[in-house]
Amino acid sequence: MSTIKIFLVEDEVIIREGVKKSINWEQEGYEFVGESGDGELAYPLIMKMKPDILITDIRMPFMDGLELSRLVKEAIPDIKILILSGYDDFSYAKEAIGIGATEYLLKPISSVKLLEVLGRVKKDILHNRREKELLEQYSREMKENTEVEKMKFFNRLVLSEMSISEVLKQGMQYGMNLSSGRYVVCLFKILTNVEKQDFLKNIVQAGNCVEDTVEKLENAYIFRGGVDNWTVLLKAEDDVQMQELVDSLRSSLHSVMAQWKGMEYFGAIGKCVDRIRNIKESFQEAEKIFAFRFTEKPGQILTITDIQRPDENEEVSMKSVVQVGKFRTVLENFINNGTKEEVDSFCEAYIEQMRNGNMRSTIVRHYVVMDIGIVILTFCEKVSSNGELQEEMQELQEAIQKIHSLNEMEKYLRKLLIKAIELRDTASGRRYSDIILKAKEEIENYYMTETISLNTVAMRVGMSPSYFSSIFRKEAGKTFVEYLTEVRMQKAKEYLMCSSMKTSEIGFEVGYRDSHYFSYIFKKTQGCSPKEYRARRKG
Repeated sequence: MSTIKIFLVEDEVIIREGVKKSINWEQEGYEFVGESGDGELAYPLIMKMKPDILITDIRMPFMDGLELSRLVKEAIPDIKILILSGYDDFSYAKEAIGIGATEYLLKPISSVKLLEVLGRVKKDILHNRREKELLEQYSREMKENTEVEKMKFFNRLVLSEMSISEVLKQGMQYGMNLSSGRYVVCLFKILTNVEKQDFLKNIVQAGNCVEDTVEKLENAYIFRGGVDNWTVLLKAEDDVQMQELVDSLRSSLHSVMAQWKGMEYFGAIGKCVDRIRNIKESFQEAEKIFAFRFTEKPGQILTITDIQRPDENEEVSMKSVVQVGKFRTVLENFINNGTKEEVDSFCEAYIEQMRNGNMRSTIVRHYVVMDIGIVILTFCEKVSSNGELQEEMQELQEAIQKIHSLNEMEKYLRKLLIKAIELRDTASGRRYSDIILKAKEEIENYYMTETISLNTVAMRVGMSPSYFSSIFRKEAGKTFVEYLTEVRMQKAKEYLMCSSMKTSEIGFEVGYRDSHYFSYIFKKTQGCSPKEYRARRKG
């Protein structure tokens, strides 16, 4: 732990030199970082040195100690201020305490007395530092929970479930100043198959790079979706600044993903809006564009203009059979990876692609409809042997003769896709139950190790951490960190009640190498200290 830095401000040279030289600062655990004869000269030096303790005289030329203390306290809230005064006047002391001074000391003061006061202040500073470090460590470990809460906040924002004042207030709790003149929502996703183990490590690293890249952009706030996808909220004062920020985000994301060969991605940028309550409109447009990740080439971050503009590199007049093959691939991709929530936007993007192609022929449309049915039925037979879609397929075959428009085709496509995804998720749910059971066994077997984490368990069950995190939270009803902490706390309580082990030993036994942190997290989660909990067995 670093030493305590001290800065001295005293206009009387004799007193200043006396205080400075009467104490062996280094030996006492302090670092004397600077001195000055008046507040005006001292202030910039204090801002540069950032001392932990400021010792200042109350009466000085140019800027007195009270004014200096007030300015310093505003700039460095955690600083401890010791005010020296030759005036035994309650009004001075009251004013000093009012601006946040720690001690009001009368001159002359001996080195013994000053060291005694400094010792108390030092103890307080070290305690606060330790508490801050423990809180930071706890926040890092609970980042998964924080990301979940942040995403819930954004969802409430776009659903207009909060007043503007609530949005601004809650945004500040997550370090986001959402007051601005313009807003844009961007959706971004890594498309590589998250269950392909060869790519798991790279996906984790790429995702971290994406988050680090966005967080470095000023006025860009990132929300983690949980399955290798993110929502980014941009803010700017006007249209020009927003365009610069959008261009910067696009360029940054393209650059970071270029480092990961073979890893596909897609992004969508919504329209620019001028009010917080209209952020949902930007999100809805981004969502609509985002659905085109199933039909457009990967490696793009598109706006609505890009979607509406014809592809100059592709012949408008394609052979019908080539189109059908393309649509089949897109459909298969969605059935394997899409969600029920995405069905509407996918169908819209899928049919829109057909409108732009050579689909005027009724015969071709019928052929495509039949092909859609074959693809979906084949998939459903693969995930379920009960033939749940036979009735729907019979209905579709009978309806083919009546389908005269793409809108009618979209209606049947939507119906079949929802059924197919329900079957897929039911089958996957059974598989996920086995995976979560295995993950819980890993936690039970290795909770006491310092190396156990979301990443290590995800690797053991063959999933990317972000995907595993999402599935675990859904299946277990709590985040991975919450579950691990719960297991550790339960074991700790058993040791506290049934053994004579020291608190530090128990902490080590359940996976916490730092006894202070173990006590901190125990009190945070259980509402009392380990010592207080153990005392209950005597009751």
